[in-house]
Amino acid sequence: MKTVFTRSFLFAALITASFTACRDRNEEKRIAEMEAQSKHSKGNEGPFAKFEFGTTSHDFGTIHEGDSAVYIYEFKNTSDVPLIIEGVKPSCGCTIPDYTKEPVAAGGTGFVKVKFDSNGKSNKVHKTVTVTANTSPRQTELSFEAMILPKEEKK
Repeated sequence: MKTVFTRSFLFAALITASFTACRDRNEEKRIAEMEAQSKHSKGNEGPFAKFEFGTTSHDFGTIHEGDSAVYIYEFKNTSDVPLIIEGVKPSCGCTIPDYTKEPVAAGGTGFVKVKFDSNGKSNKVHKTVTVTANTSPRQTELSFEAMILPKEEKK
């Protein structure tokens, strides 16, 4: 009886493992590819991916204090290897970034989106976000500016 139960349990475990094996292998392969690309870029060895942004700076023009402004920097991967954004760091807490989280295939496109909160700001401001990726150089700086009218001038 115990042997039948053990065999049934092992059979069920084998069936479950076979159903998830393909999915796990694909995920493991994707992670291994990303790690390999990341190791190349961290060790200053090639191959490197390459961004081609439509623009690396943006002017929101005149906005009122308290307004939020959003801009999306679009890019193309002009290299032969997947482009992996490791992170995007804003120059201050008033800017919230979002970006393409999946590897961008050769020839593919992606984005870096910034949302700027002008609350508590006035006059001319200049802010940056630093994109770290498996590129050379590893960091690319994107910038934006705005002229902010104080709340009392808003009519």
